[in-house]
Amino acid sequence: MFSDRDEFKEEFLKKLEMTCGKSFGESTERDHYFTLGNMIREHVSTEWINTNERYRIDREKQVYYLSIEFLLGRLLHHNLMNLGIEQVVKDGLADLGIDLNRLEEIEADAGLGNGGLGRLAACFMDSLASLNLPGHGCGIRYKHGLFEQKIVDGYQVELPEQWLRNGHVWEVRKADLAIEVPFWGKVETTEENGRLVFRHVNAETISAVPYDMPVVGYKTDTINTLRLWNAEPSPYPVNHDILKYKRDTESVSEFLYPDDTHDEGKILRLKQQYFLVSASIRSIVRSYRKQHSSLRNFHEYVSIHINDTHPVLAIPELMRILLDEEEMGWEEAWNITVHTIAYTNHTTLSEALEKWPVRIFQPLLPRIYMIVNEINERFCRVLWERYPGDWKRIEDMAIIAHDQVKMAHLALVGSLSVNGVAALHTEILKNREMNQFYEIFPDKFNNKTNGITHRRWLLKANPLLSDLINESIGAGWIREPEKLRELADFKNDRVFLDQLHQIKQLNKEKLAKRIQEQHGIIADTSSIFDIQVKRLHAYKRQLLNILHVMHLYNRLKEDSNFRMHPRTFIFGAKASPGYYYAKKIIKLINTVAEKVNYDPQTRDVLKVIFLENYRVSLAEEIFPAADISEQISTASKEASGTGNMKFMMNGALTVGTLDGANIEIKEKAGDGNIFIFGLTADEVLSFYQNGGYNSREYYHHDKRIRQVVDQLVNGFFPDADDEFEPIFDSLLMENDQYFVLRDFASYINIQKEAGKAYEDREHWLKMSLMNIAGSGYFSSDRTISEYAREIWKIRPAGVEMMNK
Repeated sequence: MFSDRDEFKEEFLKKLEMTCGKSFGESTERDHYFTLGNMIREHVSTEWINTNERYRIDREKQVYYLSIEFLLGRLLHHNLMNLGIEQVVKDGLADLGIDLNRLEEIEADAGLGNGGLGRLAACFMDSLASLNLPGHGCGIRYKHGLFEQKIVDGYQVELPEQWLRNGHVWEVRKADLAIEVPFWGKVETTEENGRLVFRHVNAETISAVPYDMPVVGYKTDTINTLRLWNAEPSPYPVNHDILKYKRDTESVSEFLYPDDTHDEGKILRLKQQYFLVSASIRSIVRSYRKQHSSLRNFHEYVSIHINDTHPVLAIPELMRILLDEEEMGWEEAWNITVHTIAYTNHTTLSEALEKWPVRIFQPLLPRIYMIVNEINERFCRVLWERYPGDWKRIEDMAIIAHDQVKMAHLALVGSLSVNGVAALHTEILKNREMNQFYEIFPDKFNNKTNGITHRRWLLKANPLLSDLINESIGAGWIREPEKLRELADFKNDRVFLDQLHQIKQLNKEKLAKRIQEQHGIIADTSSIFDIQVKRLHAYKRQLLNILHVMHLYNRLKEDSNFRMHPRTFIFGAKASPGYYYAKKIIKLINTVAEKVNYDPQTRDVLKVIFLENYRVSLAEEIFPAADISEQISTASKEASGTGNMKFMMNGALTVGTLDGANIEIKEKAGDGNIFIFGLTADEVLSFYQNGGYNSREYYHHDKRIRQVVDQLVNGFFPDADDEFEPIFDSLLMENDQYFVLRDFASYINIQKEAGKAYEDREHWLKMSLMNIAGSGYFSSDRTISEYAREIWKIRPAGVEMMNK
């Protein structure tokens, strides 16, 4: 691309003048960022076109990954690294007096996701391109994403994310490829030439305009596509109230996860989901038709993957195209659909398995509802033949029942593959949550343990550690992450362990600097950095963590003989705007922070920091700095987790339950290199099934529990009044749904053990090293290779690796 820094500088200065219409002397850092971004995007355009042309000529099977979220993070540095030109660009910019790191700070995190679901999708995109696999993403181009979080007086306040305020340098708008997506109206049925014909008439249409982003593989010639759809008013509106129509239209791609407490929000969410799948599938079919005269072999050339239940309307939408546009019979259309669509389940939480009221679904999507209803009737007939007279089972398994459309059931019936995302999660799906479907479709169920892209979360986020690894075992791990296992040979190498310690300290100092600049709090870098960053949800048990902090504070205040290694507890999390209880926990964390951080008796030993607006770019500074990784969800509730993998890869030690991928992390790191506590999944599920748990018993029999729970309501926090009563009630009146009090004593004990282990520096560093060495398995390259081989049946396109 650029043979040396001088060639880069010459092209950069020329591009700057052309793009900004001003001389270098007059230009700003923002000008420099956009100039560099445009240069990179234009440079990859040729390979981007060539990649698509290669797929077209080779007629290779391609996968399309449909996800409501893609949490990309910043792309400037990542793309430079993947293109192999990072050093040339860095040196060239330095010659011009420009700091590449400062340009990186100008880029906004793309507001396209919230948590693990979206970050997983982004990691998968990176791995597909890096492995030369023909795979693309389809999502929505949210104007404001979820929200920007501010903490005001300890409360979460939501502001619109303004990530598009200055444009987005990586996207290419393709208005000529817009697709009209219909809503409302009615379906007219006529008979023509002996077959029923369905026409959706008087529909209100929305234009789905694609914005394409290049997905750059690591040092390959493969550039795949992430296509994001923007909702815009149709050039042919039928609505007479144009202003209302415009507002309603633009709201479809305005926010991620609109509040669906009321019907208005439910309609908007369902609109978003159909908008995504209708635009994506019709775009895929349009592309396919350029090469093939018929859709009869569609499933042999296309795989469509739905990431959780949000895009499950892909099933009836593909059926609609095959039935209404291709004029196929039902059986043929169904066979193609079931062999095209694959489904990943990401949860065992029943509230996350979406259901839509028929009274909303049917009028909004009249033709799609007819098709879903037909799928349901045919499936119920199959159930009747298999279980004659078992009305209860049929009712439980129906896709439409009790005036609700069950999206997970539609996904289970209409896909060729159903996978969980960790070994434990998949077993729970098979044996409990989806057992009735597993009995009918045992061959559909399989496991694909999640992974993360080690290139972003180790190579990019932790360059000091990456350099040490390269010096020790060579750079082969970047292409084959399982080679990290070779680091275990350095377990008794004191020089290596000392270097590992120094790197951790430097990363802690970097994060401490960020904390001081943004929050005015000084974090002691010799303290244990104990970190829990993830979506705020009751089952993830940030509450257990902060109650333990309150317990430590009580010990420090009351027992002059109590000693603990200084510890800095760091939290980062967003709570959904309508999730009242989660917001109370954020307020509690900040209230505890206020108390312990300013108490002269405790502040040198105990600190609590809540980092506002947790996002990918902040996460890249957090993971390398962590000593302890908090993975403390109620066992059986976390499908997999990916934060646990990022912490592990950066040498943090997990304090966790036997939940999600923690079980596999324990296996890969070794039993002695992880801190496990609490109920097992079987024990939790047994309590749910058989009862037997009474949280009040734990409250009455453990004075440590009684003290912290009472402190929520007894004036311990002077200005709190009845602020934390809902938390108090959830633990005692509502019998502590997520077993916080049941696991409290076990958690205290394991934290004590972790604190003691940290004081033996050499032993701690050995444990840390074994975590890094075992982390290669959790690369998304491994996960994607499994999907490609076992579900999608796609193979790498025949390209030469670039010699970089």
